[in-house]
Amino acid sequence: MAHETPQNNTRRRKRRRRASSHAQGSQGNRENQENKEDKAQGKQGNTRGQNQDQKNNSRRRRRGGSKNQRSNQRGNRGNQRNNRGNKHRKPSHRNAPYASQNMETRDETSAGGLVVSGMAEAVAPDGSVDMSQIYVALIGRLDRRGRLLWSMPKGHVEPNEHQWDTARREVWEETGIEGEPFAELGVIDYWFVSDGVRIHKTVHHNLLRYVDGVLNDEDPEVTEVAWVPVSELIEHLAYADERKLARIAFDKMPELARAEKKAGRTTPR
Repeated sequence: MAHETPQNNTRRRKRRRRASSHAQGSQGNRENQENKEDKAQGKQGNTRGQNQDQKNNSRRRRRGGSKNQRSNQRGNRGNQRNNRGNKHRKPSHRNAPYASQNMETRDETSAGGLVVSGMAEAVAPDGSVDMSQIYVALIGRLDRRGRLLWSMPKGHVEPNEHQWDTARREVWEETGIEGEPFAELGVIDYWFVSDGVRIHKTVHHNLLRYVDGVLNDEDPEVTEVAWVPVSELIEHLAYADERKLARIAFDKMPELARAEKKAGRTTPR
């Protein structure tokens, strides 16, 4: 085996160091290349991400526009329904007349009321009052649908005529009963249109004490007449404003009946 000199040994170490340096340089080049590739991939990924974000934003804008458009369409349909409802809606008869302002307007006044029978006889010895034994006269008229609608008798007040005189006359004409007014019940008013004229009607209602007569329906405008117990009066009447007056009459009747009995005014038979 040949003996190595220090000089030869030094050359080998230099070659190994050069080889090691060359390997390190190659490894550094590979790392730089990988870094470049990573950067390129990162840029490409960022570009793809930006493109995807732009697409998502575009979709959101399109969806938002569609939602707003659908919401506006729903709102428009709702407004159309409201307009259709308002188109056919009619004002209340209790308010100002709904006809054209150029239409002729006229005021009318009527009077009538309830003829009451059996007040004194309905009072018991202890002072209690049997409301089913007190009767009032009502008239029935057929409406356009053939329904029989019950109401209080009443009619037009003639010039210079007191409303109690009107009530007495109209009750007799429509029911065949003669009555004597003794108390006011209440006043109602309403609007309606007839023959191109808007009419504001005021009706005075009274309580009349039965004097004489037998029910009849000779009035051509009246279909039927009947005695109705005060205890059933409210449910018989067809119109809400008259039902309110019937409630007032019902509440007053016990006191009125006791007053009739105390005065000794019995019902003629």
